[in-house]
Amino acid sequence: MLQNLSIRDFVIVSQLDLDFSTGFTVLTGETGAGKSILIDALSLALGARGEGGVTRAGSEKAEISAIFNIQQNMEAQNWLDEAEIEHDALELVLRRVMYSDGRSRAFINGSTVTVAQLKELGEYLVDIYSQNAHHSLLKSATQRNVLDDFGGVSTLAAEVATYYKVWHRLHLQRVEAERNAGLYADELAEVRDQIRELSQLAITPEEWEELQQEHHKLSNGASLLSGGETCRELLSENEVSALQMLTQIQHKLQGLAEFDTSLNEAAETLDSAIIQLEEVDRFLNRYLQRTELDPARLAELDNKIQTLHTTARKYRIQPEGLTALLTQSQVRMQELELFADDGALAQQEAVALADYMQSAERLSAARKTAAIKLGDKISTEMQRLSLAGGKFEVALTPQAPSVNGLEQVDFLVAGHAGVTARPLSKVASGGELSRISLAIRVVTAQKENIPTMIFDEVDVGIGGGVAEVVGQLLKQLGEDGAKQRQVLVITHLPQVAAQGRHHLRVSKSQVNQQTLSTIEVLNESARVDEVARMLGGLEMTEITRQHAREMLAY
Repeated sequence: MLQNLSIRDFVIVSQLDLDFSTGFTVLTGETGAGKSILIDALSLALGARGEGGVTRAGSEKAEISAIFNIQQNMEAQNWLDEAEIEHDALELVLRRVMYSDGRSRAFINGSTVTVAQLKELGEYLVDIYSQNAHHSLLKSATQRNVLDDFGGVSTLAAEVATYYKVWHRLHLQRVEAERNAGLYADELAEVRDQIRELSQLAITPEEWEELQQEHHKLSNGASLLSGGETCRELLSENEVSALQMLTQIQHKLQGLAEFDTSLNEAAETLDSAIIQLEEVDRFLNRYLQRTELDPARLAELDNKIQTLHTTARKYRIQPEGLTALLTQSQVRMQELELFADDGALAQQEAVALADYMQSAERLSAARKTAAIKLGDKISTEMQRLSLAGGKFEVALTPQAPSVNGLEQVDFLVAGHAGVTARPLSKVASGGELSRISLAIRVVTAQKENIPTMIFDEVDVGIGGGVAEVVGQLLKQLGEDGAKQRQVLVITHLPQVAAQGRHHLRVSKSQVNQQTLSTIEVLNESARVDEVARMLGGLEMTEITRQHAREMLAY
């Protein structure tokens, strides 16, 4: 639930802090006062795409913060857990900063996030329904999604789509295999030959490095032996060797230390050096004993390295990449063997189709049940919206297996009794479409878990008694006792405004030669004046005030 919206330096808003409550809230104001600014600001906080020019004139940045209570919103809590963003399961803070140069930053509970993450989380928090949203109902995809959401089968529909993609891929593979059987057979023979060759030569980067090191060592064997012998002679074998000279120095220092004990430190250091040199001498001795010239092994390595280079050049890769090429060839061989075995591929396709059909038939049955219920409920609401005798139907037309299931979903409408229902796009006028759209929204919203719903002037083109019914429907949605829900409606109709539990008014004024927009919470007296203004226009009379009191039941 939305608890607070804070706006700083946004368009024509200097500073705004607004608290929200549960239930039905109406937002009114004169044309051009900036009613849509609140929706625009909240949309940005929810991850809407930002555009330039949203910062107030003379400001470097605009800042929007929205605080939500998510204690009952498990979907939002689960999203935060998966995103590894800290939260206390009570309060959630979304923040968006828009700079004058077009840059923006997004935050969730103080953690920097992407705008995409902000939008993804926002889908669990608020549903904004604009006055033009009903036009999307003319699209087949929207109608299908509305039905699936109402029937609670969106997850099943996604499962059907996944099964279809698996089956369709296998189907295309089988068709391709049948069409290119000869080409695949030739390629399979080539790949098998390639695998036989590579299996004997394939070498990992680590093995290639070890092979080169061993070859380098054997190639320089004579230098290693002669060099090692020279080192040993200098260390210990010559008549005047390094160890002999150091030993003599050590004895001399030990004798001098009898006269000055401070020389003991030098003697001890020299003793450590002699021990280390002796260890070097022993190491060289062991190394020379196990090192020998091996012309046969060197020739073997020469031949192997040459073969690897020749094979690598053949396939235009480096020697160390032969193992990766072998793996790729083995994968390709499996694919080609599957193509070659028409029976195995056809069997896999049949299994995939069976999985799809089983899931799709379940979806069809669920859609059939949901279509009847949705049609009945919306038909009932249409009667209340002055579409007497009107009827709403959901037609399910069988079609070939597709990613969307086994049927085409179409919304059909009969505007009054005795008329055959026809597709929504062909029969509904602007006013009828607006009312039908609202009926659909009210019915389907009862199935949703979104705690905050915003309707942005969805009552355009509606007036008279119908407007009062629209207000009652929206109030009913906001006062649903089964769910703690917020419904915020931006309206220009007094019949709708009078139904609200809470009333906010947007106004515009000139401050220091700047146009600024403010929003205030109205008390009973101010509500009477606002509804009277909506009823009577610029001149407010006692008659319009009395009418407003009657509408507000004050």
